[in-house]
Amino acid sequence: MKLENITKVSVLADFLSGSQAIAFAVAVTKDERYRQVECLLKQMVYKSLNRKDKGVVIEFLVKVSTYSRQQITRMIKQYVSKGYVKRHQRTVNGFRRRYTPEDICLLAKMDERHDTPNGGMIKKLCERAHHKYHEKGYERLANISVSHIYNLRKGQSYQKQRRHFEKTRSPQGINIGERRKPQPQGSPGYIRIDTVHQGDLDGKKGVYHINAVDEVTQFEIVATVEKISEHYLIPVLEQLIAAFPFSIINFHSDNGSEYVNKVVAALLTKLHIEFTKSRARHSNDNGLAEGKNAAVVRKTFGKGYIDQKHADKINQFNRDVLNVYVNYHRPCYFPTVLVDEKGKQRKKYKLRDMMTPYDKLKLIEGAQQYLKPGVTFKMLDDIADAMSDNQVADRLQEQRGLLFKNIHEDYKVSA
Repeated sequence: MKLENITKVSVLADFLSGSQAIAFAVAVTKDERYRQVECLLKQMVYKSLNRKDKGVVIEFLVKVSTYSRQQITRMIKQYVSKGYVKRHQRTVNGFRRRYTPEDICLLAKMDERHDTPNGGMIKKLCERAHHKYHEKGYERLANISVSHIYNLRKGQSYQKQRRHFEKTRSPQGINIGERRKPQPQGSPGYIRIDTVHQGDLDGKKGVYHINAVDEVTQFEIVATVEKISEHYLIPVLEQLIAAFPFSIINFHSDNGSEYVNKVVAALLTKLHIEFTKSRARHSNDNGLAEGKNAAVVRKTFGKGYIDQKHADKINQFNRDVLNVYVNYHRPCYFPTVLVDEKGKQRKKYKLRDMMTPYDKLKLIEGAQQYLKPGVTFKMLDDIADAMSDNQVADRLQEQRGLLFKNIHEDYKVSA
């Protein structure tokens, strides 16, 4: 039986059960299939059928048209309401891309310069590049959302240009220094300090990085020593304390013996600096310094072994390049403390509160009074404005490349 001659639902039911053969040509184009559906609905007088027979018609149309049941239902709905089945061609060009391949390339370069920081920091750096330093190409990236930065990083265009892999580590006690958490009350000069060890190789110890971070401004000084014995550590601690532009009031460390000893305590007493150390069962007492260990020190130097004889070269790199970049050109999150109805303090990290440690220092009320004698904001502004964020980041990448090339070549010669 031919499809054009069918007028009874029972014939369709027999076809579906496999007991009736029906001859029909499979429509090639979409318009032909739509016409085929319309013709069958008219032949069967679909509007007058009962619910059961309508179900048989729908099942048959699904079988012969290759359309889904949902699509056939929509076509029947159109036929019932308008008396015909007509295809409406939708031409969709897709979503217009807001961020071009050039923007993604700029984002990848920004991540490479600054060692892939969090999305908020990258957004702030793009804003500064566009608004403060008037660098071309950052107009769109200056308005990007933090979440979309992560979306672009996952995209193929970004992944073709660079990939980034990471991991982390952890911290260790004598009765020197007071066990309590410092209370800076908004004043700079309360530094948190920690040591980062640069790996072992065949029983030989690598260099040690001393990382000191001011609690209020997040002003950070990184210094590198050959060993953490008194002979090496004390001169570097003096240099590190002198590198902060403001007076140091409090020195807070964990319970490692490199700091909790009589020699360091005597040095701090001589400089009139209060010495406190982390409390038992309060693992976040020195959390700020440990967080910076991962975000700054490990990202800059990695975790691989570096021979102790290179400590002076690395320390020179810290003084000339790394500390300038971290304090004047690398934005940080600063918390807004909210107190809920139960009196519990909760910290919120908002993008608008993100700024460099130096910018945070200038925002402190009466900031001039905290500066060391002979240090002025004019002098510090000259350091901050000498180069843009990206220029300093490029310099850091270049100098770090030269530093590691030098270390690698020396290692090959000695091997």
